[in-house]
Amino acid sequence: MFGELFDDSRVIQAKNALYPHHLRWRKKTAITQTLFTEQDYHERKPHTMKIMRKIIEIDETLCDGCGLCVPACAEGAIAIIDRKARLVSERYCDGLGACLGNCPTGALKVIERQAEDFDEEAVKEHLKRRDDVKETAPSTPPRTCPSARIMDLDRPTPCQEANRPVSQRPRASLLSNWPLQIRLVPPDAPFLKDANLLIAADCTAVAYPDFHNQFVRSRIVLLGCPKFDDQSAYIEKFAAIFRAADIKKITCLIMEVPCCATMMVLIDKAMEMAGRSVPVENIIISPKGDIVKR
Repeated sequence: MFGELFDDSRVIQAKNALYPHHLRWRKKTAITQTLFTEQDYHERKPHTMKIMRKIIEIDETLCDGCGLCVPACAEGAIAIIDRKARLVSERYCDGLGACLGNCPTGALKVIERQAEDFDEEAVKEHLKRRDDVKETAPSTPPRTCPSARIMDLDRPTPCQEANRPVSQRPRASLLSNWPLQIRLVPPDAPFLKDANLLIAADCTAVAYPDFHNQFVRSRIVLLGCPKFDDQSAYIEKFAAIFRAADIKKITCLIMEVPCCATMMVLIDKAMEMAGRSVPVENIIISPKGDIVKR
């Protein structure tokens, strides 16, 4: 059942009057107090005429819950519920598909079917309620994305660390370029010319124990976070680099979390924008520091 909440006192009073013996209240947080869900609301409100129109369809088998489609929908029609993207209400979806290009797995598509008509006024009310909840929400964000999941990772004991072979112990830095952050590297930086490029998510440098020896050696390093940084700026920066420098190969190093996979999508879009084709090797690192895919 969808988690979108309605707190209109008139609706609550009507529900109490009509269904005193069947109140399906749901206890939420202190912010939302005693509210009922949108599905409850639709069951009690007068029947809404449906029309044949375009609307978003979400394939749950493809959706990995990364949440990139949520901010892409200006109407707030999509939410992450139970780690899957779901359509909150047919009335909130305008069917234009602005969210499609932000899905790295292709789980979203626009179809034509019988659905409630798009309601601009309902969208305004919905966004206002959502903003009101955000203003009073606790500072700790909900941990809906796997990248925010708290984990205790196994670490070697002092004895195990002392017995580690010398060849596996940290070496001198192999870094050959500065700056590192994608946002700071100018497209015409001399070190980019004819480079083997390592585009790495920030966390990989900490998660993988032999990061320098395995990945930094003989590569130019660009670091960034596709979850928190401006994705459109990344596409433009990568495209400018691909146009200005004859990049020989790209190694894309990301973490084993859905939002990190967006980095691969951004690189592909940048190559399309620049009209270039560069060989790309995608490598995925687990939070425990293992290579899980290459």
